[in-house]
Amino acid sequence: MAIIVCPKCAKKHKVNLDTVRENVPLGKNIAARCKSCGHKFPVQLDHLINQEKEQTQEVKKTIRKICVTLSKGGVGKTTTSVNLSAGLALAGHKVLLVDTDTQGQSSYILGKKPRAGLTELLTKELAPEECVVRARKNLWLLSGGKSLAGVKRIIDRKSFGAEWTLSEAMKDLDQRYDFIIIDTAPGWDQLIVNVLFYATEVLVPVALEVMPLQGLSEFMKSLGSIQKYRKEIVLKYIVPTFMDTRVKGPETIYTQLKKLYPEYICTPIRYSESLSEAPSYGKSIFEFAPGCTASSDYRELVRKVTLDASALL
Repeated sequence: MAIIVCPKCAKKHKVNLDTVRENVPLGKNIAARCKSCGHKFPVQLDHLINQEKEQTQEVKKTIRKICVTLSKGGVGKTTTSVNLSAGLALAGHKVLLVDTDTQGQSSYILGKKPRAGLTELLTKELAPEECVVRARKNLWLLSGGKSLAGVKRIIDRKSFGAEWTLSEAMKDLDQRYDFIIIDTAPGWDQLIVNVLFYATEVLVPVALEVMPLQGLSEFMKSLGSIQKYRKEIVLKYIVPTFMDTRVKGPETIYTQLKKLYPEYICTPIRYSESLSEAPSYGKSIFEFAPGCTASSDYRELVRKVTLDASALL
């Protein structure tokens, strides 16, 4: 679809280029008539095609696909995925949260019980719009669950192009959102590889304990092996979680992280009982306890991701 502007009255008209291409060769002018004032004027087809390409490229640049991942469990991946998505939605962005975990906890945290989700999208049992549910204003959910275990086996059996399965399935959904946030399961399997071949940015939550710190080191090596084949995927954020200022251990590990990865480190998410209580009410931290420290920290993460210092103030 392209836009033609009448040079006489400045009225804008939408034009279906597919119809025009069938009847007019490239390099030729077409005669247009303004429906508003009746003025006739020439329009070059090449110019319209270039305009369409520029619009498409502009749209593609705005989509950000962020996977929230770390091989180690219990570091706050799902909590961060849900609250980052909810925060971005509150800031006015259109957000799709994709849950690739067989536990399907994203749905539980948001208080939703979808009848379909990622499994049906990957197996093509349902159309994309039937797999996605609206969770909040500006926030949509593509849920995970136990059925993804069967999908993993299907992907594993593919002899060619298995790593692009998720990317191919998401094609019809990509252009509908500003942000696509992908929550991942612990461990390393074919579905995680699919996520890293689809996303363009990586956000790693790291619990401020010794074992998750070792898990980060291992993950960096795994990410490096993916980057050999796909340069588009880059580590953008390391988010320290479970920051408990009452004890010395987390502060010490946080200091280590800042020294090791100064360009990626984000404001820590402080420990809060509200974070563990909110899911049982089907609410994000912004809905359940908007004044708590964790809510403040996730607001800061939204500002970091959007590069908008005024977001959610």
